[in-house]
Amino acid sequence: MKSLIRILTKKKLKISFAESCTGGLLASTITSISGASKIFNLSFVTYSNQAKIKVLKINKNIIKKYGAVSHECCSAMVKNLSRISKAGINVSITGIAGPKGGTKQKPVGLVYIGVKRGTKIQIKKCLFKNKKRSSIQKATVKKALDLILRIAK
Repeated sequence: MKSLIRILTKKKLKISFAESCTGGLLASTITSISGASKIFNLSFVTYSNQAKIKVLKINKNIIKKYGAVSHECCSAMVKNLSRISKAGINVSITGIAGPKGGTKQKPVGLVYIGVKRGTKIQIKKCLFKNKKRSSIQKATVKKALDLILRIAK
């Protein structure tokens, strides 16, 4: 974590987040480290579909057609966050942390993480199986941090 802050500071990169199922845990994890103020720009917890539409300006038809937990929604979240924040690295997270809310097509533990740096966008689909809500949230944050580290280097 400290190494991530060092790398982003060295490269003069700011970072912003749009979180759903993690409820701000990623932002909290970053800001718990001394020196975060040099790299941390902003974070939205767009938990409801309404917040995704109003705050992140996600086209409601994307949510209607694909659902909030989808590659398409995650991609729109990270692209729109990038436009709003103007940060060098932007991260979006949407998923189903459970224990309820899952379906056969979209089971509990299904999470999409979007990372955008410049014109490069990566959307990672993850399935955290047999985990409790807090474990899914923590595993999502860990995976997001790994992806950020990779794209930052």
